[in-house]
Amino acid sequence: MKKIAVAVALALLASVAAAHAQNYPSRPITLVVPFPPGGSTDAIARIMAERMKQSLGQPVIIENVGGAGGSIAVGRVARADPDGYTIDIGQWDTHVGSIIYPLTYDLQKDFEPIGLMSINAQLMVAKKALPADDLKGLVAWMKANPDKITFVNQNAAAQVSGILFEKATGQKVQFIPYRGAGPAMTDLVSGTVDLLVVQAAVALPQVQAGNIKVIANLSPQRSSVVPNIPTSDESGVPGLYMSGWFGFFAPKATPKEVIAKLNAAMVDALADPAIRKRYADLGLDVASREQQTPEGLAAFHKAEIEKWWPIIKAAGIGAQAQ
Repeated sequence: MKKIAVAVALALLASVAAAHAQNYPSRPITLVVPFPPGGSTDAIARIMAERMKQSLGQPVIIENVGGAGGSIAVGRVARADPDGYTIDIGQWDTHVGSIIYPLTYDLQKDFEPIGLMSINAQLMVAKKALPADDLKGLVAWMKANPDKITFVNQNAAAQVSGILFEKATGQKVQFIPYRGAGPAMTDLVSGTVDLLVVQAAVALPQVQAGNIKVIANLSPQRSSVVPNIPTSDESGVPGLYMSGWFGFFAPKATPKEVIAKLNAAMVDALADPAIRKRYADLGLDVASREQQTPEGLAAFHKAEIEKWWPIIKAAGIGAQAQ
């Protein structure tokens, strides 16, 4: 009898979960952004949230949670109820590079991928007054002015790229901690700091306004949306690469039916010509249709971890105070 009662209880729970998934969403969804307002992650989250509410029939509310390179926000999502009402916009910093922080969750086991949205150019940009226009000129200036260059450390990608830059050039930088790309960009424009590695989405408006300069695109190939920006290979420091991308993740055990509805809303948004134009304006390459699936993001994420974790560990990179 006890076994029968347990079976009945499990069946009831399954039917309730299925009913909830069928009715999903019945209230607003929280999209956790792991950085302060003003950065590229925040910008893309707001673009997607506004468009996805048309498909979901419910508002998608942005919640900015900064600190510890985004790991505080991602931990909040990992601990959230797996009901589809709390998701996060993930990227290299938060779902790959954040192993430089002491994490309370497992990046490989505690999340359900929803879909990959974009592959992004990571740009090294400099204050307008810096007397260098490419990586070759930057290294020459640093050799003539040792220990003077300031390098923003606002997330894991910045920390890792800065240390890889030191290793590739034999030059040292002074890391300056920030809680996000928005505040860092403000200080770069004012000339308070010298160098910043950041998504093209944050940098391009300031570059186009003539407030800062681009040193290089830290990608193996030139971007299709910013083809005029040379790569690190072309600019004087071969092999200095950094990944950039955006994807949606939900807590582990979120029902497949819920993941499918979130994915469908994301895919619908990415197919909208107006959204694709906004992506292009921000220097983002929309992910291929295959990568936009949960399985596509899962495979992409796995490949990124397998590529970058050995590099990070071999370099002995750990977090600095933020």
